[in-house]
Amino acid sequence: MRLINASKPHVDGPVGMNLRRMTSDSGEMSQITVTRTKNALRRRIKVRRLKYTCRTKKTSSSSEEDVGDSVKVSLSVSSSEKDEVVLSYGSVSVIGRRREMEDAVRAELGIMNKKGGGGGGGVGGKYDFFGVYDGHGGCHVARACSERLHGILVEEGGESNSEELERLSEYWERVMEACFGKMDEEVVGGGGGVGRTVGSTAVVAVVGEEELVVANCGDCRAVLFSGGVALALSRDHKPDRPDELKRIEAAGGKVINWNGHRVLGVLTTSRSIGDHHLRPYVISKPEVTVTKRSNNDEFLILASDGLWDVISNEVACQTVKRCLEGRLRRKSLEMEVENESRAAEAAAVLAELAMARGSKDNISVIVVELRKPRGFPS
Repeated sequence: MRLINASKPHVDGPVGMNLRRMTSDSGEMSQITVTRTKNALRRRIKVRRLKYTCRTKKTSSSSEEDVGDSVKVSLSVSSSEKDEVVLSYGSVSVIGRRREMEDAVRAELGIMNKKGGGGGGGVGGKYDFFGVYDGHGGCHVARACSERLHGILVEEGGESNSEELERLSEYWERVMEACFGKMDEEVVGGGGGVGRTVGSTAVVAVVGEEELVVANCGDCRAVLFSGGVALALSRDHKPDRPDELKRIEAAGGKVINWNGHRVLGVLTTSRSIGDHHLRPYVISKPEVTVTKRSNNDEFLILASDGLWDVISNEVACQTVKRCLEGRLRRKSLEMEVENESRAAEAAAVLAELAMARGSKDNISVIVVELRKPRGFPS
């Protein structure tokens, strides 16, 4: 609440305060009552404008999608069975200081179950899917990605041959490029009222028994905490990144510093799904990394730039580690959900920390607690 010309107020009580001031013209007494509640901290970080929905998932086939104006904050939890790849995951999406929620998240466990692998370096076993989508110009493309991209992955991932499976990086690069390309075509050519000026960045992770695959298009980010070290598995696609700047200029475009480096003075990311009005300067081709699983892997963080703009990789990982060890909990009571995992708690704490540090964007976070790969000692 904002008080105007209310100097030297009289306080009648510790909780309810009567603030009185005498007007200089009429001499009339006006009274303003302000109630202090336990929500004072949340008001200061503008959580007072949020609505919350909480859901709990405990089956291996669980999935969660959070997008749209009515869903401001959500938590989802999944505890995997013994034969699953991850121990648990938690996600949170916060509208923050924006007027519209343009982020979306998606998690699908056991999305692929390919034959092969067995230590031979090929694709095999079960795979879990996690994705964070940061929309701009509206939520339409982020919503479409959360609904379709994992399905496209299943379609594209089924087309492989034995020789390609032995070349793991080449296989996943081909599959992910095909997925993002098809998704890009669908959001523009598929109708549904999605305009050419709407887009979304995306970072997705496919977690297998032997490898961890990350595909990134834009400025969302994936960070793995392994062996006590925060390892970035993706690189932000910013217009002023030297190789991205060179690519944009080679295509005839320009990067203009207009309240930050922007493609043609418009977009702050150099790659995205959608945004066809900025082609060929802004492209949908993802950068793909394939990381061999290790016994030292502890957890994975996927998040939109609403988190990474104000929190470093190292701070984020140390925060999650403390949460998973039970040494840190969030302060916001309104985010509570029954039977939640510590991964969900960690995601919520990161969102809280980002808001407290002044993040001005939507904030979406997925924390994935990783199970030790098969064949490694406990």
